[in-house]
Amino acid sequence: MISLNYKGVKLNKFLIALSLIIVTTVNFSCKKILDVQSTRLAAEENLWKNQEDAKGALIGMYTLMRTAMVADNTHWLIGDLRKGDFVSTNRADLKSIIDGELNASYPVLGRISNWRRFYSVINAASLFIERSREIVANDPRYTPINNQVDVAQARAMRAFAYFYMTRIWGDVPLLTTSHDGDFNTHPRTSKDKVLAFATSELLLAVKVLPFRYGGSDPIFPGLYYGSGWSTWNGVLLTKLSAYAILAHIAAWQGNYLDCEVYTKFFVDNTSQLNGDGSFGVKYITTDELTENVNGYSPFAFKRAVQIVGFGFEYGNGEATANGHIEQLTLAKPLILKEYPEMYVPKDTIRRAFTDSKDLRFSIDPLTNLYRTNYFTNYASERPLFSKIKVVGAAQTSGDLAFFTSAVLFTRIEEVTLLRAEALAVLGFRNDAINALNQASAQRGTSPYLSNSTTDLVDAIFAERRRELMGEGWRWYDLVRYNKIKKNNTAFNALIANDGIYWPVSRDILNANPQIKQNPYWN
Repeated sequence: MISLNYKGVKLNKFLIALSLIIVTTVNFSCKKILDVQSTRLAAEENLWKNQEDAKGALIGMYTLMRTAMVADNTHWLIGDLRKGDFVSTNRADLKSIIDGELNASYPVLGRISNWRRFYSVINAASLFIERSREIVANDPRYTPINNQVDVAQARAMRAFAYFYMTRIWGDVPLLTTSHDGDFNTHPRTSKDKVLAFATSELLLAVKVLPFRYGGSDPIFPGLYYGSGWSTWNGVLLTKLSAYAILAHIAAWQGNYLDCEVYTKFFVDNTSQLNGDGSFGVKYITTDELTENVNGYSPFAFKRAVQIVGFGFEYGNGEATANGHIEQLTLAKPLILKEYPEMYVPKDTIRRAFTDSKDLRFSIDPLTNLYRTNYFTNYASERPLFSKIKVVGAAQTSGDLAFFTSAVLFTRIEEVTLLRAEALAVLGFRNDAINALNQASAQRGTSPYLSNSTTDLVDAIFAERRRELMGEGWRWYDLVRYNKIKKNNTAFNALIANDGIYWPVSRDILNANPQIKQNPYWN
């Protein structure tokens, strides 16, 4: 279990305080989060006057995105449950998601089908793009290049929010300017147009975004807001973050030519995230992944290996009971909770982990016991999914524990597997095999051989299933896989009829008559 004794550099708590509209950054009351209206990040005119205002508004934008992803455990409920590997212990609402009954009348389903919190991110980013340049004239410490880098981050964050929403709902309203919270007159925009806008914004951003902040990067050398790379790694979107998002947008659109280009730039430049006296990026071992050996876990605190991720820094007092997958998957003996709310059944584990040498799950020949990197108490009726287990403060009741694991979108292994996917679809078999084996090389499994009779695309997605379990990818991988293979009649029908998307919240429909429900859910 990853313990919370982290003593690294803290981000100034002033940044969190200055994120004015995040009233629940530490105490994630899901109801309160979803009741927050889309409000100007700096409503008062005097908040666009100095460098501190820019810094606070920038960090507030990241905090908003983290909130949008983790409220009601949205990232995992939407990404891992539907047709996925987890089953519900006793929660009917989770079972409804697993079974694809997304319009069932459960409060959690109603809240996570509401996109308003993502528009808070978009509004904050748009407002920053429009107003932050005013600070350059008012505060000589805030240089034009500082502003350009910050605006590039805002563009990338806005694009990421739109991509994240489009994967969930398909068509969504496209807003490119800030507003005062009243956007109920905007209809939905086609998903293709939204993704084209997101792509264009990211392509603008990558021209300016540095590889790293607060170090020797040629675009923005020297300290960033007075701090070095050890403070900013794993916190801010970098050039490689933007390329990773571009690659995923392209793959989601079936544009594997562009996906190959973006992932090639990514893998060719990962060393640019290294140096400046802090942890860099590498393909990590299984123990580093799940036990934070050498401080490399992408789930613990903040790390450069979090290519796109949002940390909960224990040193900043950000441990929370909600907004972490551990809330759903852990129980005794790791925390006092009696039973997990969801788990991976043993027959599913056996189907997924087929290599007897797999360090993530197999029998250790030295002990003759099951390895515990991914699953604890495998012999029990409900094995605990314990791959992610960043457990913190003392529990106050049997069902309450505090966690500080990051919400992670992507890391180097994930992008490399995406590259393998693109290369396989494009017919570059040997290159695809090399990418697949590079991504899995630290897992103890036998490499995929060029003369293998196993379908290469099948092998790539099977490895994604194992490597990314519990990271919010399973449903989206199933969609892309079935778009490629086209051999599953039921899934083909889901895709053709837009059944892969979530219904729009009833609250959204009632507030805006121009918004129409996804036809599949009528």
